[in-house]
Amino acid sequence: MSIALPFEGFPAEAVRFLADLKANNERAWFAAHRDVYERSLKAPGEAFAAAMTEALAELTGRPHRAKVFRIHRDVRFSKDKRPYNAHLHIGFMTDDAEAGARGYALGWYFGLDPERVGLGAGAFDFDGPALDRFRARAAGEDGAELVQRLAALQAGGVRLDPPELKRTPAGYAPDHPRADLLRRKGLTVWIDYPDPAVVTRADAVAVMARDCARLLPVFEWLAEA
Repeated sequence: MSIALPFEGFPAEAVRFLADLKANNERAWFAAHRDVYERSLKAPGEAFAAAMTEALAELTGRPHRAKVFRIHRDVRFSKDKRPYNAHLHIGFMTDDAEAGARGYALGWYFGLDPERVGLGAGAFDFDGPALDRFRARAAGEDGAELVQRLAALQAGGVRLDPPELKRTPAGYAPDHPRADLLRRKGLTVWIDYPDPAVVTRADAVAVMARDCARLLPVFEWLAEA
């Protein structure tokens, strides 16, 4: 049985390690500094993931599961052969009864790199039926409500990823009032922190949970699909 470790912020060493890894992205360098990685990034990252999973379950009323992405890059089919990710990415996906039928992974996204921290909510890719449902909702009254929620968030500095399509899909007018939504294949919103030191604070989980609450209107809209 694993025991969840308390989380009191990433050590400042974590940010320095990622900056150094970015400048020295080589296997020999990483091997010589593996102990720094283990104590400053890997163990705190797992503790942070456990604490945030609990905080998100409390915030949303839905169980969540965390995925801490590997620091090793898959370079088999990439021209970029750098072996490591100079960042820490964690996803927090809903693990409720509707998750399997929803047609997309709905959740929250955390990214720490040497220059910034990103916190996101939403879904990256709708499958075919889910995309059809999203477009139907976006074109109807639910879409008008979503536009209001997004406008309020953007007015508060929240970033909205751009739509993936250049044109509205077949069946919808090019000048549809919610063409921006219809041209999307996913929907994610983001809070950017220009100073990564935000996650070194003892109240880092409370800060992240507070800002997840700001993004909750989009999460809840997507959860209703």
